[in-house]
Amino acid sequence: MIQSFEEILSLLSSSQKTAKELKEILLANLVMVGEIPAPTFEKEDRIEFLLNRFKEAEIAHNSVDEAGNGIGILEGSSNKESILLVAHADTVFDSKVDHTIQIQPKTVQGPGVADNSLGLAVLATIPTILEELDIELSHNLILMGATRSLGRGNLKGLRFFLSHFDQPLKAGLGIEGVELGRLSHTSIGMRRGELTCEVPETYDWSRFGDASAILTINELINRINKIKTPQRPRTSIVLGSIEGGSSFTTAKKAKLQFEIRSESSELVQEIHQNMREIVEEVSSRSGDRIELDIFAERRPGGLKFSHPLVKRTRQIMDHLDIESRPGPSTSELSAFIDQEIPAITLGISKGSNVRGKDETVEIEPIYTGIAQIIGTLLAIDGGYCEET
Repeated sequence: MIQSFEEILSLLSSSQKTAKELKEILLANLVMVGEIPAPTFEKEDRIEFLLNRFKEAEIAHNSVDEAGNGIGILEGSSNKESILLVAHADTVFDSKVDHTIQIQPKTVQGPGVADNSLGLAVLATIPTILEELDIELSHNLILMGATRSLGRGNLKGLRFFLSHFDQPLKAGLGIEGVELGRLSHTSIGMRRGELTCEVPETYDWSRFGDASAILTINELINRINKIKTPQRPRTSIVLGSIEGGSSFTTAKKAKLQFEIRSESSELVQEIHQNMREIVEEVSSRSGDRIELDIFAERRPGGLKFSHPLVKRTRQIMDHLDIESRPGPSTSELSAFIDQEIPAITLGISKGSNVRGKDETVEIEPIYTGIAQIIGTLLAIDGGYCEET
C-alpha cells in the first residue's frame, strides 16, 4: 500500500525499468496493432486485437459496447470509483495504404504508429506492466480503446461511453503516441468542417474559362482570410487541405477542409456565421453550389494550471526529467469536459512526420512515457489529485 506521494515518485525508476524489460511484448503489440488498418468507422479488427490482449492478461471483465469501444476493467481493491485510461483506436489512413511497420534499432516507423498505434499498444500492455510491478489499484481501472474519435467521428465513441456509464468516474487519462512532455489540461473551442464547391450541370460553358470550382474555392479562401481573429482570446482559422479538379480539364468540384479554433465559444460561433454569409454571397454571385458542412465540434474548458491533477503530473514529469508542456488541445479532453470529469492527455514518446506515411516514434523514450502514466495513475488512485 502506497503511503505518500513521495513513495510514488520513488517507484518511477522501477516502472521505467519494468517497461524496458517488457520491450519485446510492447513492440510486438505495436507492430501487430499498427499493421491493422483502422480508419474512422472501420475499427473492428483493432478492437478485437485489443480484447484478445485483455483476455491473455486474464482480465475477466472485457467487452465491446454499443458504440464499438473495446473495454477491459481491472477491478480495484475498493471497487467503488473508477479511473478511465483511454486511447483512440482509429487513424487517418485508409485500408488502401500499406500499413507495414518497420522496427529499426532506435525507432519504429509506419503510417499511424504515432497517432495512435503506440497509444493503443501501451493500453494493451499496461495490465502486464502493473502485474510485473505487483501494483493493485484501490479504484477500478477501465482500459478503453475508443472508436469514432477522429474527423467525422467527433469523439462519438468516448462520448457514448461517458454518457452511458452508470458508475462514478474519479478521473480520465488520455494517452497519445506523441509528444512526450505533452500535458493537455484544457480544450479549445473548435468547429471542423468542409466547404464543397460544385459547378452545376446547367452551367453555360460558352462563357469560356469563367467556371472553375477551384477558382471559387480560391475566392472563398481570400474572403475567409479577411475575417478578423483576435489574439486575446486566442483565435485562429486553420485551412487544412484543398483538393479538386482532374488533369488539365476545368475543375467541376473542389473541397476545402478547415478548423475554427478559439478559447471563446462565442467567437467560434461568430466566425462560423461569418463563413455562412460568405458562402451565401459567393454562391449567389458565381452560380456554383457551395455547401458548408460542420462535422466536429469541441467546447472550451478544462482544468486550471493549478489543479492538483495537473500539478501532481508536472511533479511526476519533473522527477523523470520530462520537460512538461502544459496547454490546450482538441483531443478526448472535450468529451470529459462535457461530463465535468477531471482529465488530462499525455504523450508517450518522441516522434516525427506525424500523419505522414513515414510516421516515426523513438523507442527509448517510450519507457519514460509509460512510467509517467503509471505514476499519474497511482497519484489519482491515492487521492493526491483532488481539489479540497
